[in-house]
Amino acid sequence: MDIKNTLSQNNTNNPHLLGSGDIRQLLGQYSFPAIIGMVVTSLYHIIDSIFIGQGIGAMALSGMAVTFPLMNILMAFSTLIGVGGATLTSIRLGQKDEHGAVSILAHVTIINALNAVILGGTTFIFLEPILRLFGASEALLPYAYDFMWVYLLGTPIGFVFFSLNNMMRVSGYPKKAMLSSFLTVAVNIILAPLFIFVFGWGMKGTALATVLSQFTGLIWVGIHFLNKNNYIHFEKGIYRLSLKTIGSMLAIGISPFLMHLTSSLVVSVINGSLIKYGGDLAVGAYGIINRVATLFVMIVIGLTMGMQPIVGYNYGARQLDRSFKALKYTLIGAMTITTTGFLLGELFPGWIVKLFTNDLEMMRISERGLRITMAAFPIVGPQIVISNFFQSIGKAKISVFLSLTRQLIFLVPALLVLPLFYALDGVFVSMPVADSIAFVVTILTFLYQLRKIKRMAALSPMEKTVSATSL
Repeated sequence: MDIKNTLSQNNTNNPHLLGSGDIRQLLGQYSFPAIIGMVVTSLYHIIDSIFIGQGIGAMALSGMAVTFPLMNILMAFSTLIGVGGATLTSIRLGQKDEHGAVSILAHVTIINALNAVILGGTTFIFLEPILRLFGASEALLPYAYDFMWVYLLGTPIGFVFFSLNNMMRVSGYPKKAMLSSFLTVAVNIILAPLFIFVFGWGMKGTALATVLSQFTGLIWVGIHFLNKNNYIHFEKGIYRLSLKTIGSMLAIGISPFLMHLTSSLVVSVINGSLIKYGGDLAVGAYGIINRVATLFVMIVIGLTMGMQPIVGYNYGARQLDRSFKALKYTLIGAMTITTTGFLLGELFPGWIVKLFTNDLEMMRISERGLRITMAAFPIVGPQIVISNFFQSIGKAKISVFLSLTRQLIFLVPALLVLPLFYALDGVFVSMPVADSIAFVVTILTFLYQLRKIKRMAALSPMEKTVSATSL
């Protein structure tokens, strides 16, 4: 398959422009659709929580918050394959290996479908004890269970949709990937209030709206990859799995996988501490805080999603200066985003919380928790970007380490110790403390790697090619 002979080099969807176009324009071209998609998706989760809080009640918000660890585990397994495949696709395209990119498309689709059936089915069987393990009390269990059993039925749909949408984005169609998010969110926002307020289906209706919206998105991306005019598409002879390819995907995807997995562990520890020091309403309050913080984190992730194909392609093409220029612009944007979140959380917490609930006690806990949690938020953006940069160039070990520092190595000990002295406030204080320490470690790690890059830049062209593989 010779893409260059079938498609015009001037096509703006041509992924090979990643190696020659203006970095800022490319970052805007690839990041803006991803950011819009992430914002729309995050706003959906926020609006969904508002529907739950206003239409079902404060305890339903807490019940929904209990499901976050389990949903993070499910997302971890989907991301393991999806992000690994997307990153590997960028590198293959940078190496002008279109056949390899098409093969990865088949791997991502098949493995994630099997992954979802096995994982979703197993979770469904043991759903109640799993929810109890993650902190569901007798009062919260019915809400959490009603949502999750419906959501689990749609796991194969969600897994394949998110993976293929990532593949669409990195293969030269970021705008179509953005439209996928618009489509799913629009369907969800239409169906959720209908199922909750009109049909009275409660948490089951919320989950059903989510599954149906993902099914709509799956149809959209499926049509895209069945189109033979696109850069990579489904075709005969690509469905034979390779252990080497699977191993490469897992090695790259292990960083976001562990990030989601450790996030699940951390949220479980947080929920346990919240119930101990603040009760069921404190769990719901953190659910509100988490939705707000996640909005800004997802914008940063959208920015890094735009950075990823640029960095991955140019790293594969051994154009390291372009990879680091993309990193610089992404860092500036990320810090701007998380600083905005910090200012809103510190200055207007009351206005934000009132959108979700009218329960006075939950409002009180949420406002104070939001202010404390967002205290170190400006430095969260750069930490995420640098971690994802190493992921984008296939350096899984460094990316995994940096991801673990923020979400596990520093945060869990803080969650276990600080509440002993500051009770409920200690749970919230743990987060900015961990963020600050992780940021310092990230900067030191990056500076060490940067010295390696500078030494490499002084080598001859042939030596650069050899040394780039050992960075």
